[in-house]
Amino acid sequence: RALNVILVLQCERRRFLRVGLAVPLLGTVAELREMVAREGHIPPEQVMGGMGGTGKGRDPLRATEVPSAVPQVILAEVSPQGFLRSLGDSEELGAAGEGAPLYAFQPPPARRPGTANPSPLAGNRGLHSLDWLGGQGLPASPGAAQPEAQHPLPSAARSSDCLHRGASSRVLLLLCNTVSDGHRLTRFGPPLVLREERGISWEQLQQSILGQLRALLRAEARAQGMGVPLFRIRLAEGMEPCTYLSPQDPHPLCHPAIDRALQLSGSGGPPHVRLMAEWDLNTKERLFGSVQGEAVEDAESVGLQQQAHRQQPSCTLDECFQLYTKEEQVRGTAG
Repeated sequence: RALNVILVLQCERRRFLRVGLAVPLLGTVAELREMVAREGHIPPEQVMGGMGGTGKGRDPLRATEVPSAVPQVILAEVSPQGFLRSLGDSEELGAAGEGAPLYAFQPPPARRPGTANPSPLAGNRGLHSLDWLGGQGLPASPGAAQPEAQHPLPSAARSSDCLHRGASSRVLLLLCNTVSDGHRLTRFGPPLVLREERGISWEQLQQSILGQLRALLRAEARAQGMGVPLFRIRLAEGMEPCTYLSPQDPHPLCHPAIDRALQLSGSGGPPHVRLMAEWDLNTKERLFGSVQGEAVEDAESVGLQQQAHRQQPSCTLDECFQLYTKEEQVRGTAG
């Protein structure tokens, strides 16, 4: 069947490209992930983890750990309200893209070439993972009001007690920005891909998000201080009750719910966490105006696949017999 996938590619300017693919009816998401990687020219990442010569089992002659190629593609359904789900390799392709448009995200590079890996725990307050996009962090206001006066949050556990569980590691984040009209949430702006240190502060995380949205900010908003929390962040993992990250938490990405989300992110692609940033209408209009969704280009393959699958297949009577019948020899009965 024909399946459209929106590629989110990491190039000089973030690009959203819808491509048309012919996918097998009885295939799996693993096949789709490889097709998307080839279509977008996304190289796999060599990771350690396999044992033996193939990375899939133990070689009896050489029990050594070897690298295996992992497609660097995250497949997720994204609706007008935000993320629905991520797709795992073992899922059947029949339902892929049925609930919402299917997006394929290419993660940002793990580290900029020739640069050290900065540690936010050492007091570095710059943007650590997004300056490769050309976005600069917006300055925080030194006299900003306390966060709780702006955005009261549902109860959220502090995560300082889990810093010993890899606070210096980096985590892939998919994030949708949403705004409420009083009745429901609606997504605005492009879905974002971030690679962040687990130990960053709320202020640093907010600056990273604003850095990716810098081109959408209104001119007068770019010069304003952004020290106060501008939005709420919750995990989009379908867990009840909703888990919100707290602006008062020194290291919100060390929340135990982040670990649970990484474990549930699906097999095949890079482990990741899906987040939703919830803006109130006044703040969104003040900073972004009436900006809506992302602009998506259509590749030539979209029209070609639609045309190919609209054509009614035809065959001759002889071909029907060959396709849907089989020849059997009937033994004669004794007289």
